[in-house]
Amino acid sequence: MMHKSSVGASKGAAVAVAFLCMAGTASADDTGAGGNACKDLPDYAALKAALVAATATETSGLNNQMWGTIVDRDGIVCAVAFTGVNRGAQWPGSRVISAQKANTANAFSLDSSSNSGGSGQPNGLALSTANLYSAVQPGGSLFGLQFSNPVSTNDAYDGQSARYGTAQDPMVGSKIGGVNVFGGGLALYAVGKKIVGAVGVSGDTSCADHNIAWRVRNNLGLDHLSGVGGVSGDLARPDNIIFDIVPNPNGGTGNSAGGFGHPTCLNTSGSGTLPPVQP
Repeated sequence: MMHKSSVGASKGAAVAVAFLCMAGTASADDTGAGGNACKDLPDYAALKAALVAATATETSGLNNQMWGTIVDRDGIVCAVAFTGVNRGAQWPGSRVISAQKANTANAFSLDSSSNSGGSGQPNGLALSTANLYSAVQPGGSLFGLQFSNPVSTNDAYDGQSARYGTAQDPMVGSKIGGVNVFGGGLALYAVGKKIVGAVGVSGDTSCADHNIAWRVRNNLGLDHLSGVGGVSGDLARPDNIIFDIVPNPNGGTGNSAGGFGHPTCLNTSGSGTLPPVQP
């Protein structure tokens, strides 16, 4: 469009500038009603470093390489990264799953600003994707949630594959959507216990994904949710994964005593000793 001549050049340039402005607004300064923006969240380099460190520390599950995604409070993808020597060193399908998990944890977590007019959560409520597993099973209190907010496939699979997991990943700047209901997604809380978005991690067992996401959040310093409400029963880890599922005597999906349980995984370990969240 920038190369059109004569009368069309001015119009084409205007359209191109308008498009670039819209794209830039989404990726760099999508302030939204809550004043949140990717510019206030860790960038690609910070996510990459935190993900590499967390993956090296956590050796439960299959000990695989990982994908990670950060979204802001409006669900805009801010950064996508992977560990390993190239984008094929981990499960390719986990790229979009990591974005789904980030979107889910952000979409269903709150801070104290939710409390007004006699309604809401006075201390907020942090729900990890691991906390949603049992609730969405048949007969669960949130059955069907996993079918809401579908992934934007145009955004998920757009662009050149060579850019996947780089600072120019085509998902960056888009609202990816998606709901994922097993471990690996955690809301991000800044100083003051303010929710600012979420991180999603995928590439291993769902239990290992949860542990690695936890370590990524801790590495990023966005785990200021001591005192924020949760369902884990652990005040130091309010949105931690819960292993309270027992066999269902009638068959089918096991029963979670608290309604927010998650199955154990291959080589499950360490969730109870994850770093406590910060004040």
